[in-house]
Amino acid sequence: LGKWVSAQRVSYKKFQNGDLSFKMTEKRIQLLNKVGFEWEIIDHRDPWNQRYEELVSYVQEFGHAHFPRTFPTNQPLADWTNKQQRNFRKYQNGDSSSGMTENQFQLLSEIAFEWAIKSSTEDQ
Repeated sequence: LGKWVSAQRVSYKKFQNGDLSFKMTEKRIQLLNKVGFEWEIIDHRDPWNQRYEELVSYVQEFGHAHFPRTFPTNQPLADWTNKQQRNFRKYQNGDSSSGMTENQFQLLSEIAFEWAIKSSTEDQ
């Protein structure tokens, strides 16, 4: 359900910006509004979800979650994905300082997140 909700939000944003390549329509917007669909995540206490939504948008645009270490158009997201990879290594070893939850691990796994940390030369 989480992936579907994220996809609706991404499609809606693209639709609002005039990109009709996604399957969002006025009718779908009306139906989702009718059931109280939340188009925006407004939880400033949880930047993890914000970055996750950005990564889902990246996956929908590029077809994969192999995010580069440096990404000039969204370096904060590149930094976040690098941090998730480091946190995963700690999480995998049972280190509670990772800050990663089972839910976060599951969400990232669902979009085929690249867990291995690559060197700078592998990105090029």
